Amino acid sequence: MAVQHKLAPHLDFYGDEVPSNIDYPDLSMIDLIEKNASEGYLDGQALQFFGAKTSYEEFLREVRDCAKALRSIGVSEGDRVTICMPNTPQAVIMFYAVNMIGGVANMVHPLSGEEEIAFFLNFSKSKVALTLDQFYGKFAAIRNKTCLEKLVICSVKNGMSMHMGLGYELTQGRKISVPTNAHVIWWDNFIKNGKNFNGSYNAHKKAEDVAAILYSGGTTGTMKGIQLSNRNFNALALQTIAASATFEVGQSMLSIMPVFHGFGLGVCIHTMLTAGGVCILVPQFTVQSYAELLKKHRPNYIAGVPTLFEALLRIEDIKDLNMSQLVGVFSGGDSLSPELKHKVDTFLKEHGAKVQVREGYGTTECVTASCLTPKDDYREGSIGIPFPDTYYKIVQPYTQEELEYGEVGEICLSGPSVMVGYLDNPKETMQTLQQHADGRTWLHTGDLGYMDKDGFIFFKQRLKRMIVTSGYNVYPSQLENIIDSHPAVLMSTVIGVPDSYKMQKPKAFVVLRPEYEPTDAIKESIREHCVKNMAKYAIPYEFEYRDSLPKTLVGKVAYRELEAEEEAKIKAGNDASEAEEKSPADMPAEIAAEAAEDSLSLRTEASIKMHSYMAASAAKKAAKKAWKEAAELERSTRHEANKAIKAAAKKAKKERTEELR
Repeated sequence: MAVQHKLAPHLDFYGDEVPSNIDYPDLSMIDLIEKNASEGYLDGQALQFFGAKTSYEEFLREVRDCAKALRSIGVSEGDRVTICMPNTPQAVIMFYAVNMIGGVANMVHPLSGEEEIAFFLNFSKSKVALTLDQFYGKFAAIRNKTCLEKLVICSVKNGMSMHMGLGYELTQGRKISVPTNAHVIWWDNFIKNGKNFNGSYNAHKKAEDVAAILYSGGTTGTMKGIQLSNRNFNALALQTIAASATFEVGQSMLSIMPVFHGFGLGVCIHTMLTAGGVCILVPQFTVQSYAELLKKHRPNYIAGVPTLFEALLRIEDIKDLNMSQLVGVFSGGDSLSPELKHKVDTFLKEHGAKVQVREGYGTTECVTASCLTPKDDYREGSIGIPFPDTYYKIVQPYTQEELEYGEVGEICLSGPSVMVGYLDNPKETMQTLQQHADGRTWLHTGDLGYMDKDGFIFFKQRLKRMIVTSGYNVYPSQLENIIDSHPAVLMSTVIGVPDSYKMQKPKAFVVLRPEYEPTDAIKESIREHCVKNMAKYAIPYEFEYRDSLPKTLVGKVAYRELEAEEEAKIKAGNDASEAEEKSPADMPAEIAAEAAEDSLSLRTEASIKMHSYMAASAAKKAAKKAWKEAAELERSTRHEANKAIKAAAKKAKKERTEELR
């Protein structure tokens, strides 16, 4: 379909290195990787994992062996296989083996709670699942409640070099045990038995066929299974390679982003393997291990969420870290603040890197990224320009009415990486994928932003009720269901609270049943219930117990009111901190000191007695007002100003006391 230039003003900023259009082969993901590798780099490295190096030739052979193994246990074309794994060779091999036989990979976070795993298995109707031995207990606890027929178990040591595997077995591996009579298939036996399979196993699926299910909150914050095709993943890979204008065969990426995440699976794994690169698989990391990985492997690419780059800045004792080998540093999964970008760019420059962080934007509904900051044209606050063959428009929210450049509205995008649809949810699919008057199908992202006249996109905020913490999507309704299932809980609601490190963190507001009181024992019981049934990153950092929750006119919980309270609390706390640290320049020192003492007294007493946040907020606002009144009396005598401060403080204390009553 021809595209008017008005729809694509960004094309002027592609330069000579980025093509406007790409030819997308009608192939499955694994067929594309095999085709590219066979053209010249079968002996090149594909994977690295704790000392073990796997060539493309070895990788493709292992994928074929795994595909045979799947067929030997009854997995057929179209069947769904759950992969509940961190970044290990087995996870990658299984993903592409499922693709080879024409199945659908259902990608699940291994730190999910038991009930969450049961949901994912039943929702996807998975017949087979792969997980680590250390997560066996979760599957054993819920297996009878699912449709799971076969459970394949592997160990981290399976993918390590011999000496690293031995070290693991003697240390961490000793703490992990699976009952000898457990109804599981161990990885080594699984692969060994598959080699005896003599039937057909390579389905050679086409581009439009569904290949994977990833999970996201869609436009409403309710958990959705996103069906992604071979074309979606292959288009993403080819677009990323083209838009970055840096990829070369043999380059390496530190693959820290997890395989169950669109960013990790689509960019750090599939894009690298499509480009003939090396995936340095990292199943977990700490700030210190991150530094060691950077020193040891010296990767050409780093890709991650803003939290990862903040961790980079907290690494100690790395003056000797040489990052001159970097050719690409990509940030996605959440918005990167200009302040953090500047800090990271400075860090990179100080350590020899000649590149800056390039920010991208996308949603799981288009696998991951769909636009990227140009290599040599950064605009502060922008998330970049669209990939080749991908187009953006800004519309009035909840309509198809296109807005002018610079006007804030809902971000919509159209292109070859846009999903097939939500699994078993045609209503949500129709709301999210809409055909506009131009004949194109547009993905309504549920995010607010604007486009400048040159086609650069600027993200503002999310419309959808979803929490993004450290790059992971957290779904409030799912957490609320878990909390509400505790016998002492009447109802709950979960919101995202702004956080300088995680971007957002979940907070739960809980109303107990009338027969229960929020004792320490009850609070601990509810928290333990959440720890057992929620992913670690999703557990609320705070549980606030209330007699009731604010409601809208139609009786729904007014969660936006709770969000506003938390934001006001943060702002009030910041204002109070500033007031304590620095007195107004135009106020005499003695008056400032006395006013600060009164203000501190008010806040301390309120924090001890307050029944709700509103009381504390009123006290702080009154104290702040006292500062302003004193400042306005700058031309009065010191005695008169002091009287004004004390009078205002007395008034604030009286108002606060009445509020507390």
